[in-house]
Amino acid sequence: MAKQAVKVIKIQIEAGKATPAPPVGTVLGPAGINLQEFCTKYNDATRDRMGDIIPVEISIYEDRTFDFVLKTPPTASLLMKAANLKKGSVKGANEIVATITKDDLRKIAEVKMPDLNAYDIDSAMNIVAGTARNMGIAIKGLNDTELAEQAKEAVEAAQKAAELEAEFAEMEEEAKTEVNVEVETTEQGQKDEENKEE
Repeated sequence: MAKQAVKVIKIQIEAGKATPAPPVGTVLGPAGINLQEFCTKYNDATRDRMGDIIPVEISIYEDRTFDFVLKTPPTASLLMKAANLKKGSVKGANEIVATITKDDLRKIAEVKMPDLNAYDIDSAMNIVAGTARNMGIAIKGLNDTELAEQAKEAVEAAQKAAELEAEFAEMEEEAKTEVNVEVETTEQGQKDEENKEE
């Protein structure tokens, strides 16, 4: 009879660089498994993929033994590696931070295929292209012109918003000045009334 897993833990670790220190120790320590044994096995299994972040799904059994299954690297980290980026766009599709080729897109889709909900390479490429778009990465010949137009529109929209903001601030200042003038006039009026009474 197959052993029943009592706990399944998912964690993302850089290939070949697992150590019992945090974050691995923090996540797996409470599970009571042999951390050094896990790190050694994980590092041996991922040594050929150095530089990638490899998600791993660890099944822990009652007797504190474990098995693990390696997943494909996250799409975002593969895209950043292909585009030579440290991080994606802060503004998403409204700001293009890099461009990759259609070949890069296909390679990433082929790597991700086992973990994607796609039946063929074209649908896998569409999924990866969607992630790229959200990260501000254009695909040469596929959506670079569309994204460039979007980025231009976003810049124009930001300029309009800044102009409106400036107008609003100006109107606020005018309103404050008017209120101050009214207050001063009212105060002067009250003083005049008091002087008359005296």
